[in-house]
Amino acid sequence: MVDSRPLLQRRAVLHHLLLGGLALGSAACGVGRSRAPHPPSTLQLWTLDLAPKFSAYIQAVLAAWERERRGGSPMGVRWTDVPWSSVERKLLASVYARTAPDLVNLNPIFATGLASRGGLVDLEPLLPPEAAKAYLPGVWSSGQLAGQQFAIPWYLTTRLTMANRGLLRQAGYAAPPRRWHEVPAYAEAIRRRTGRYALFVTVVPEDSAELLESMVQMGVRLLDDQHQAAFLSSAGRDAFTFWTDLYRRGLLPREVVSQGYRRAIELYQAGDLAQVATGPDFLRNLQTNAPGVASLSEPHPPLRGPSGQTNVAVMNLVVPSGSGAPAAAVDLALFLTNASHQLAFAEEARVLPSSRAALAELERRLGAQKPESPQERMVLEARLLAIASLAGARVLVPPTPGLKRLQTILYTHLQQAMLGQTSSDRALEGAAREWNRYAASRWPAGLPSG
Repeated sequence: MVDSRPLLQRRAVLHHLLLGGLALGSAACGVGRSRAPHPPSTLQLWTLDLAPKFSAYIQAVLAAWERERRGGSPMGVRWTDVPWSSVERKLLASVYARTAPDLVNLNPIFATGLASRGGLVDLEPLLPPEAAKAYLPGVWSSGQLAGQQFAIPWYLTTRLTMANRGLLRQAGYAAPPRRWHEVPAYAEAIRRRTGRYALFVTVVPEDSAELLESMVQMGVRLLDDQHQAAFLSSAGRDAFTFWTDLYRRGLLPREVVSQGYRRAIELYQAGDLAQVATGPDFLRNLQTNAPGVASLSEPHPPLRGPSGQTNVAVMNLVVPSGSGAPAAAVDLALFLTNASHQLAFAEEARVLPSSRAALAELERRLGAQKPESPQERMVLEARLLAIASLAGARVLVPPTPGLKRLQTILYTHLQQAMLGQTSSDRALEGAAREWNRYAASRWPAGLPSG
């Protein structure tokens, strides 16, 4: 069960947390009514893509938890690390066999698919009183659905704008835009004066949710309280028009409708893109793969909408309803995510902690560092900028049942408008009709109760 992919690729997976959810569907219904027996003194923990790189860290933390419990109710942990590519198959198999783990590492969208069908334990009765205050509020809320807390946040990533200052200067810019409404003029200047493109935001349904997040930043409410298409609004029309016009004017690479986020990285590394939304450690990879472009690159705050909010990607810990020891599973989750353990993991994995105390200490430690090279100094600056961006960050696209289907519908109809097959207004109306039909068929009696 060992995944040998490099850390950068694992971090790219986290960057794309909002790409989609598991096809848990009806398989999740009724999960947890019974399960195959396992030793009552052993918890089953599943993580995603942490072995072998972080095996020593995980094993040390689990051993510490086991030692801490020896004075009360002793319990061991059986740890399984699951490669991202096979997590759906393995989790579905365990659900069907009623052998789902006691504690599993999932992202909000994966977890919501289970929680919406009663597949996850409501953690509220098992949490200590003030538990939420230890975590960033915009992150803690990503584990909530229908008034229940179904997840405890673990580690995070957030995107910055990595910009090629050489291309910016040619276009007459000292820095990339901070707000989405500034992008069209900027994109036109980049295209006209450099022959390159300003940015690449994919409209491939199975890929990044960056465009969907941009719509939320532009003031679009995706769904209403009855799970109907709230995006059919003036803000939704403006957002569809924004992206349709950029594409039709030739200010986006033509392949945004056919290729995903990986293409954005390729174009940026080739010097053909003025900016890319990515994490701080992208700089390390860039310094190896494209040192010339890396020498011109500098981190900037991520693009924002009028509200000033940015997106954060979250890895959570959840307790499947079939767990035979939910209280112990919650205890382990809180132990894994306490300030000291999150800080240690953040330093080792170069991710960000969801713990307020750990984040503050990480920022202090990074601020005290004295890099020995310009390259390391730039990476450090990017990491500090990522921490600063968390002040206004939240999961912009709230985890909700059917979210992957919503992204597919919106992207597919927007593609039609961008390619000139229909107007942006008609594309939006078509997306609303298709979503509402889907919602009516999936929830004929209304919203799921949680």
